[in-house]
Amino acid sequence: MTQQSYDVVEVVTMQLISSDASVIPVTAEISFRIADPYTVRAVFTGPHTMSTWLLGRELLVQGMLARSDAPAGTGDVQVWRDEDPDYALLSLSGVEGSALLATPAEPFERFLAATQTLVPLGSESDRMESEISALIAALLTA
Repeated sequence: MTQQSYDVVEVVTMQLISSDASVIPVTAEISFRIADPYTVRAVFTGPHTMSTWLLGRELLVQGMLARSDAPAGTGDVQVWRDEDPDYALLSLSGVEGSALLATPAEPFERFLAATQTLVPLGSESDRMESEISALIAALLTA
């Protein structure tokens, strides 16, 4: 298996908030590749488990501006700013259950700013043209 290199990587210490309000520390490695500009890869590692999620970059940007009464996202991933603006909340739902994670907002903001320096929001499709052309060429010669 080939290892993919990422153009922006940030490691963030988060807190998993359980249903009984206890808190479990979780490390999240969030990463971005110019070749896949719509997506942020997040690998969450806790004391006994690891989970990888692909998150929409635009959703994360919107979530840094959203409030709890109107979070960004309507599906399995929702993001919003906490009442304390120094923190953001990330809700993940999947077949194995759901998780609510609290994170300092500043590392996410720094990460997202770095991704936007490389690929401004709205210009993602320009980066994908060569990837799509290569895929079409490969399919036509297969």
